[in-house]
Amino acid sequence: MGSLITIALLALYTGGAWKFWSGFEQTNFVKSFGNRLYLSLLWPVFFTANRSYRTNFTKALKGSRR
Repeated sequence: MGSLITIALLALYTGGAWKFWSGFEQTNFVKSFGNRLYLSLLWPVFFTANRSYRTNFTKALKGSRR
């Protein structure tokens, strides 16, 4: 059961990072590779702690559906 939860959390983390990476151009963040990588990898931390990041994360998710 514990490994199933671990796999589910890893899938959620990877999916969120991928969706943010794909829609990064829709955000208000500075468009650089380092910034994109940093913000994509740490998305759960920023998402829970920062309202502005949540807004931009939502923009990125909407932008990646094209």
